[in-house]
Amino acid sequence: MKIEKVGLVGCGQMGAGIVEISARAGYTVVAREVNQELADKGLARIQKSLERAVSKGKLSEEDREAILARISMTTSLEDLGDCDLIIEAVVEQKELKMEIFRELDGIAKPGTIFCTNTSSLVVTELAMATRRQDRFACLHFFNPVPVMKLVEVVRTILTSDETFETIFEFAKSVGKTPVAAVDNSGFIVNRLLIPYLLDAIACYEHGLASREDIDTGMKLGCGHPMGPLELCDFIGLDTMYHVAEIMFEEYREPRFAPPGLLKRMVLAGRLGRKTGRGFYEYGG
Repeated sequence: MKIEKVGLVGCGQMGAGIVEISARAGYTVVAREVNQELADKGLARIQKSLERAVSKGKLSEEDREAILARISMTTSLEDLGDCDLIIEAVVEQKELKMEIFRELDGIAKPGTIFCTNTSSLVVTELAMATRRQDRFACLHFFNPVPVMKLVEVVRTILTSDETFETIFEFAKSVGKTPVAAVDNSGFIVNRLLIPYLLDAIACYEHGLASREDIDTGMKLGCGHPMGPLELCDFIGLDTMYHVAEIMFEEYREPRFAPPGLLKRMVLAGRLGRKTGRGFYEYGG
């Protein structure tokens, strides 16, 4: 399968990053948002990232303009009809994702490959919303997309070998290092990472150590660039809670159950960097 035109559904932080790296790699990209305001914000996010690369000497003005010329924004799913690959990057809500894929299934070309960027949902269940289960898989990028090198390429028991090989090569073509995983909630990284982060929250909740000492311990003792509580604030505590709930529902193992402190912080609106306060305080 040859990929020339890529479609993105959702142009938030993750979607915008995928749009950027795809256009940088030479693909024609069309990104869809639900309204013009969000589409404009998505494009502005990409422009800001490219401008930052220019200012650091990592990208020329001419290349930036060429990249932007390969990107178009839309508010209609119909405009993704001629894409060879469509990647969904909307919020982590199963019903919303399945609704989008059902609609896309009637719009896209028969040979178009569908991929979700889910981090925790079961890919097979999303695939069943379409009639192209053999051309359905997951490309799980990591935030921030232009910086993080890893992509988890996840196949279901229904994904064809040709589809898997095509998207594996696509991941390489946009400058990423792909790793192969089978369909299970959390795949490789989150299945290992989420219990670690939840355990760090529980340690803090139970008074094992201060937040600073927990983070310093993991940074200096294990060589991590960021402590677990700092990382929770970066990810977003609401996202952490939601993903943990999904994984606990899937596995029914205590290590995936969100601690009570995490739930209370989410209820209180202390979501981390995005709200200015989580385990730490940020800015004014």
